[in-house]
Amino acid sequence: MVHELSVKMSDMTKSTASLKTVVGDKVYSVWLDMLRVLVPSGRTHRLAVVVAGMLQYATVLATKHKDVDEEESVAWSLVVATETPDPEEAEEFLMHLVQKLFRDAQVSPDRTSSKGVSYSIAEDAIQEFVRWESMSWE
Repeated sequence: MVHELSVKMSDMTKSTASLKTVVGDKVYSVWLDMLRVLVPSGRTHRLAVVVAGMLQYATVLATKHKDVDEEESVAWSLVVATETPDPEEAEEFLMHLVQKLFRDAQVSPDRTSSKGVSYSIAEDAIQEFVRWESMSWE
């Protein structure tokens, strides 16, 4: 029973965790405004890079954040996600933050292609975040 409670509390913490704790109210507010304007008519491959850039910026700030060593904090999640080359593993640390960003902006990261295939700006953004330093031409 105690274990179930701790899992539920962890899930609750994840659902309320926000990049705002690392980047501050002003930056977060600008990001929300950007997403409200850009997402409805924006192209996924471009939006994914914008959101990945937001994550990169937040990660730079996270390395200096007071909670960076506190396991499962927002700062810790960002820094740990940079240590994996696997987008699926990075998703475990970042997806709740990216989903919260989209929820706070009141826009959906979920899309459906003209062929009826579902995909996600959030997933694509995390893939871009993981590949941020990759340059195939080098």
